[in-house]
Order: sequence, then C-alpha cells, then structure tokens
Amino acid sequence: MDGSLALEIPQIFPEIALSVFGIAILLLDTFLPKSKRHAATGIALAAIALTAVFTLGLVGEDGTFFSGMIVVDGFSIFLRITFLVVGALTVLASSSYATRENLAVGEFQALVLFAIVGMNLMAASNELIMIFLGLETLSIASYILLGIKRSDAKSNEAALKYFLLGSFSSAFMLYGIALAYGATRTTNLEAIGREIAAGSAGMTLIYVAVGLLFVGFGFKVAVVPFHVWTPDVYEGAPTPISAFMSVGPKAAGFAVLVRVLMVAFPAAYAKWLGLVWLSAVLTMFVGNCVALVQSNIKRMLAYSSIAHAGYILVAVATRNQEGVAALLFYTLTYALMNIGAFTIVSLVSRQGDRKTYLDDYAGLGFKQPGLAAALSIFLLSLAGIPLTAGFAGKFFIFRAALESKFVWLAIIGVLNSAISVYYYLRVIVVMYMKEAPDDWSPVAMSSSAIAVIALSVLGILQFGIFPDMLISLARSSVIGYR
Repeated sequence: MDGSLALEIPQIFPEIALSVFGIAILLLDTFLPKSKRHAATGIALAAIALTAVFTLGLVGEDGTFFSGMIVVDGFSIFLRITFLVVGALTVLASSSYATRENLAVGEFQALVLFAIVGMNLMAASNELIMIFLGLETLSIASYILLGIKRSDAKSNEAALKYFLLGSFSSAFMLYGIALAYGATRTTNLEAIGREIAAGSAGMTLIYVAVGLLFVGFGFKVAVVPFHVWTPDVYEGAPTPISAFMSVGPKAAGFAVLVRVLMVAFPAAYAKWLGLVWLSAVLTMFVGNCVALVQSNIKRMLAYSSIAHAGYILVAVATRNQEGVAALLFYTLTYALMNIGAFTIVSLVSRQGDRKTYLDDYAGLGFKQPGLAAALSIFLLSLAGIPLTAGFAGKFFIFRAALESKFVWLAIIGVLNSAISVYYYLRVIVVMYMKEAPDDWSPVAMSSSAIAVIALSVLGILQFGIFPDMLISLARSSVIGYR
C-alpha cells in the first residue's frame, strides 16, 4: 500500500458517502409515515452533492491505493462526476414519476445511489476482480430498479431478461478474468500489461481472454451482437430507469473497456482492434437502420442508444488521448440528451406508460410548445445537428478517428449520423405537422421534471456552442493516459 489504510480511506469517501446515505434512506423509508417519504429525493440529492465535494477533493491526489486495486486519476474523477450528474438527473426525473406510479420512492432513490457506487468502482478500478465487484454492484441495483413496478408484467419481464442475460455475460467475463490470470499470474491491470510486454505471458490465452472480456463488456454497453436485450428492456422498464440504463451503465462499461484494453492489453492492440472496428460498424448500422422502422418511441430511443454505442466504440478504436477525451466529452453530453428526452417521454406517456407511440405526440408543438421545443433540441442533438452538444461530440470522435488514420471508420460514422436524422426528425414532424386528437389532454408538468429538462437543454446548448471548456477539461483528464 502507498501508506496506511487510514490515509487511503479518503480515496473512497465518495463511495462510502453514497452507501451510507443509501442505507439511511432505506431505514427512513421504513419508519417515516407515507406522507413524508418524498423526503428521500432531497436526501438523495444531498448525498450526491456531498459526494461531488468529496470527488472534487481528489483532484491532484493521483496514484494507486489499496494494494493497487483503486486508481485515482483525472480519467476516474471525470467519470465519477459524470455518474453523479446522471444520478442527480435520474433522482429528479424519477421523483414525480415514482409518486404518479405509486412506487416506493425511498427504495427507488436508494437503489440509484447504490448503482452509482457500482459505476464509481468500475471507473476507479485497477484490478479485474475489483471491476467485477463494481459491475455486480451496479447490476444488482439495476435488476431491482427494472422490476420495481411489481404489478406490471412488462417491468417484470424487462428485469428477468436483463437478469438472465446479465448473468450469462458475467460468466463470460469471469472466464476471461480466469484466463488472463492463468496467462499472467495476476489480475492487476498494470501488472498484466507488464507481463505481456515482457513476453512472459501465454499470448493464446491472452487473446481468448480479451475476446471473452469484450463479450462481457459488450453486453453492458449494448454493442452488436450483444444488444438484443436492449429494446425489450428499455420498453418494459420504468421510463426514468430506461433513461438511466441508457447512459449510466453504458458510460461505466466503456470506462472499464477503455482502461482494460489500453492498460492491460495494449500489446494485443493489433488483435482487438479488428474486433472493436467490426463491432463499431455493425453497431452503428444495426442501431440506426432498425430505429428507422420503430413506432414506439422508447424502442426507437433504445435502438438509438445502440447506435450511439457504436460512435463511442470509434473513440475506443483510436487508442489515443484525443479519442479518450472525445469519449469522456460524449458520455457526459449524451447523458444530458438522453435523460432529457426520456424525461419528456415519461411525462407524455401518462400513468402506466400508456402513451409511448409516435402518434401520441401529434399536435404537441401547438398544444405545449415549450415541451415540444425541448424535445426537438434533444432529438436534434442526438442526430448531431450543429450548435448542439451532439454535433460537437461526434466531431471530436470522428476527428480522433481521422488522426489515427481510420478514414473509413469516420466516413461510416458520418453516414450513420445522416441515416439517424430521418427517425429523429420524424418525431418533430409528428409534433408540428399532425393535429392533436380530439381527446387530447394537457401533459402534467412537475417542478422536478421541468428542472431536469431545463438543465439538460442548457447543457446541450452550452457544450454545443461553446465546447472548448468541456473538451479541454476532458483532455486534461487523460494527460499521460495510455
């Protein structure tokens, strides 16, 4: 260890704080009267704010801790803040939803905090076993969140599908960890990299281990061909959890994938590059092409999230600091776009998530122009239209691909962005070009949902028009990153 255990405890203060507050919320939810259980939302937000203070306090404390299991660097700190932003927006967006659907608010918010703990551990792990523990912490919380609407058959189906396929992918990952250990006699990422560089590792086992680990991570980030669970799970899940699943676990999965491939297996780059390249191309095309024919907006956004996973894989393939910085920029801005869009979907869908089809948005542009304008901004950003954060994110990713001489990968990415414009604009056309049905009723707006939408819109425009601040921060977070 780099010092005594007591001196290293502050490096995991963010995770300790989230865990303590999560347990406290569960206890309060048990003893407080039902009329006061909405206080769980305020407590969860306070926990996230305190955790952000602890996380920012780690800036400049770079190093490895707890016998090399935890790493503190700019990369992990940036991602921890991203996860906290995702968590805060999810807590706010789910507050009115949980009340509307008569869900256990305290349980809901506590599980979100525990999921953030898992994501934080994944981003800060420097050891394969630690990565697996973080992944399972996130997964268990996600399984419960997906099935939290216990009387809803679709929610139960979504939770069961994700649980079964998640368990299946975890087995692949564990087998990959076992093979990596068998080849190098260690599960520490840096030590694995040194063993391979020294030529003392069995490369056949290493190549198989990389493939199996990619299968496990591929499931979590929903890349082709490990994406089949995504549309059914997103459609059946409570809408705020669909938003959370589309950004939080995806960002954590890519964070781990980048660290594992670039720290532990850089010497095998020639082998895993083809795997990442092919998966990126298939993921972009499958996600966008299938999204074209979707009439359910939650399924459309699910396939959209698959396509965006393909764009992020382009950044992974570059294996350079510019690509990793673009990945960090994209994960944060994509979170704002998707959570904002899903929040509006949650409002329009009404109780029981009944109205989730494109025709349910007919006339929204005239009946509630503010809501329609916000959704239009989110969709245009997802499509990569200039002056939005989505355009800036794709620009940085494709530029990194060009700098790494992946010209065709960049061309394919731009082509897929053009394909995606159709299905995003189709929603806008329905909102502004079709008349509202005779039985139309106003969409109820809660203050917490308005806050999520407003913050997301401001973030998208800020990082779209003035991206320099965020991309500079992302670049400084990956200085020296291999």
